[in-house]
Amino acid sequence: MTESRQTLTGSFRRAVGTIVGSVPDDEVVQATLVLRRRDGGTAPPPSFHAGVDGTPLTSDELGARYGADPADLERVVTYLESRGLHVVDAHGPSRRIRVEGPAGALSAEFGTAVSRVRREDGRRQSRMRSGTLSVSAELAEVVTAVLGVDDRPQALQRSVFAEPQASATSYTPLQLAEVYGMPDADGAGQTVAIIELGGGFARSDLVTYFGGLGLATPRVSAVGVDGAQNSPGQDPDGADGEVLLDIEVIGALAPEAEILVYFAPNTDAGFVDAISTAAHATPTPAAISISWGQSEDQWTAQSRAAMDDAIADAVSMGVTVTVAAGDNGSSDAGSGAHTDFPASSPHALGCGGTSLDTSRGAPVETVWDDGGQGGATGGGVSDVFPIPDWQTSVGVPERSGTKTTGRGVPDVAGDADPQTGYQVYVDGRAAVIGGTSAVAPLWAGLVVRLVQLRGSHLGLLQPVIYAGVTTGHAAPGLRDITTGTNGAYRAGPGWDACTGLGVPQAAVAQVLTAT
Repeated sequence: MTESRQTLTGSFRRAVGTIVGSVPDDEVVQATLVLRRRDGGTAPPPSFHAGVDGTPLTSDELGARYGADPADLERVVTYLESRGLHVVDAHGPSRRIRVEGPAGALSAEFGTAVSRVRREDGRRQSRMRSGTLSVSAELAEVVTAVLGVDDRPQALQRSVFAEPQASATSYTPLQLAEVYGMPDADGAGQTVAIIELGGGFARSDLVTYFGGLGLATPRVSAVGVDGAQNSPGQDPDGADGEVLLDIEVIGALAPEAEILVYFAPNTDAGFVDAISTAAHATPTPAAISISWGQSEDQWTAQSRAAMDDAIADAVSMGVTVTVAAGDNGSSDAGSGAHTDFPASSPHALGCGGTSLDTSRGAPVETVWDDGGQGGATGGGVSDVFPIPDWQTSVGVPERSGTKTTGRGVPDVAGDADPQTGYQVYVDGRAAVIGGTSAVAPLWAGLVVRLVQLRGSHLGLLQPVIYAGVTTGHAAPGLRDITTGTNGAYRAGPGWDACTGLGVPQAAVAQVLTAT
């Protein structure tokens, strides 16, 4: 008798790359299953966003209201084990089940064939599946996503290197804290999480860097997710640079905070699992900084939904999630206008980029756009997320080629031009790095300072910073950037799809700590 199966909505994925062989049936593969919320519910409503009009939930409270129903969790675990698969972990509050088994068994279980494909760099290989996934009819109403069967790299780092001698100017994070009027605080008593999908850090680099700033070396710990680990010294001009940039910016701005760096595989499953693991940790972090992303159209609908849900859960627990908006202008390295995800999640604080000049005293900032020579800030209008209530009055333009609009990206900005970049220390050498990768930890560091001063978490910032703002008008607490373009969009007074509402200034502390 043939088993009844059902296609998993939103699971379609294109085949890309050169197939070089098949994956052996006995190769061990792990995947992450995401389950529906209890009682068929949706994400936590805005009333639970900290800093607006609610109290942050604990992980247990979130699970009791919006997590997986225990009966659903038990049902799926029992089913998977009955099929000879090993359940590595099951977490009700985040609605995730991590399962392991032979590639042949997982392929059969989820209705797909898996091939070995050569990556674009030509040196490494990945597992690839194409088309849609399916699940047994017994699980169809419970399972909303199956992630990780395909382990092609899902996201790109959002950092751009510059040779120190080639930079027009560069800044330490402490200098930028002064430029942006950040309040005096050191992050004491706070925890901040950083999501990394590759690379690593060596303590010797941190000791050298922070010693050069006259600071004690912060407490930095690596946390492995889904088998990944801190692996420094492999890619100084790539992933290592991303990791050290994130740590060194946050560590300089909040040297007394506890910094947890979550290393995960660069897959849709690894990305979602890292965010959920960080958000549900004890103590709850004040901020999660994410400097990795990919154009919205390069994600499956199920993986976008699963990650947006994970970020929504983090926000409901009081976490502010800062995300780089991308380094390839309005096209996001594609054709036409595209936004980068997860920056386009309405639950994330999308962080765009500027070029900063302080040579004449008062800071002068324009949109970061080097004219096609290496990068420009991402920004635009989401093709998949509707416009949030708090953004409806600021003049988000129509989606390209349509009469509809959507979630506008970014929300805020900061220095990102590698020619006015950040002084860092990577794998034993000094470097200058830019990109919106630097802006996400910059804002995370600011959030940590504000949380310390406020005495409670901030969660979703947008309902506060957008409050009362209308088309063409600046937001209180932020300095409006009105000059420049990122391709399809041009900066102007008020919110724009290049630098959002602008960059921080001293008054932002009053705006965000008064709620």
